[in-house]
Amino acid sequence: DRYGRKPVIYVGLAIFAAGSFIAALGVHIWVVILGRTLQGAGAIAAVLVAMVADMTRDEHRTKAMAMIGASIGATFAASLVLSPWLNHVIGVPGIFVMTGVLVLVAMWVVHSIVPDATEPHPRTTGTRGLEQFLRVLRDPQLARLNYGVLALHAVLVALFIGVPLELRAAGLPVEGHWKVYLPVMLGSFVLMLPAILGSGRPERVRWVFIGSVATLLAIQLLMPWLMDGVSAIGAFLLLFFTAFNVLEANLPSLVTKVAPAGSKGVAIGVFTSLQFFGAFLGAAAGGFLYGAWGTLGVVIFNTALIVIWLVVAAGTRVPAPRSMRAYALPALDSGQAERLLARLLAQPGVHEARVAGGERRAYLTVDSAAFDEQNVLKLI
Repeated sequence: DRYGRKPVIYVGLAIFAAGSFIAALGVHIWVVILGRTLQGAGAIAAVLVAMVADMTRDEHRTKAMAMIGASIGATFAASLVLSPWLNHVIGVPGIFVMTGVLVLVAMWVVHSIVPDATEPHPRTTGTRGLEQFLRVLRDPQLARLNYGVLALHAVLVALFIGVPLELRAAGLPVEGHWKVYLPVMLGSFVLMLPAILGSGRPERVRWVFIGSVATLLAIQLLMPWLMDGVSAIGAFLLLFFTAFNVLEANLPSLVTKVAPAGSKGVAIGVFTSLQFFGAFLGAAAGGFLYGAWGTLGVVIFNTALIVIWLVVAAGTRVPAPRSMRAYALPALDSGQAERLLARLLAQPGVHEARVAGGERRAYLTVDSAAFDEQNVLKLI
């Protein structure tokens, strides 16, 4: 929010690339750990989601988030198939080098292909940024979504402590697990489409969201009876990932819709940080519980998280869709631009505004029901 989207993406990708090439050296385990630490420090998930939110209308945002989730899932599934072959051909150091090269290609893509997002708010200062951060932490609607993403990824990782071991116990060797994961991932993307494409009105979005959490709870409760055999585990994973993918698309979309004006990046930064903390929590708790009580321990842990989430999610509110408007401006000096911006922000129905004096354009994000365009045109 303070420096703009693309500059932060470039810095993050550069750190990621440096970590990849350092890890590829592989001269000592601590060098590999340093490289992996740098890779993690280059995280840009929050910035990417904020940039997508800047570039999409409300009614299409969930679909855009679903496309991002699908690309991540497809890459995950493809990696299960390709990594044994890549390890044989180029080894682990070669995989790190390949990752670094792909990151450099991604930097070129961001520069040459991805359009610049129109930021509908002024850049924040350090003091203003701290205010935004505290405001985001105190927002009750964002808190509901933040708990949701923490619980979702804790459940996912805790589950995958046990699933590979259950597949192996069912007679499927580790090198053959992709035969379950790949069709499950592809099938779940197909099954989630009706929920994603059909969620238009705010109330429908809310019920799809809450219904997906309830579905996740029901699937989790059935888990002990669906771990008997490879086919049963595959069916369980298909149901789980269908609900998971719907939630994975809806959660960031909802965060961008309820985030305070000018604070999308801050809100999504908190959101993604809790997402990764959820993965850590799921790994630590899932490993301990599976070791102590097996599948039942993981089921109890996951069920508790999802029951709390279902209660929390019941209070979720989905804002009415907003639209982007652009207006031509006469030549303005900086003082006139600031005064116009303040007046535009004070208009009913205006959620965000940006006056680009150099472009002679004003960009507004508005709630169509309360917006009076004639007043805005008079101000301009």
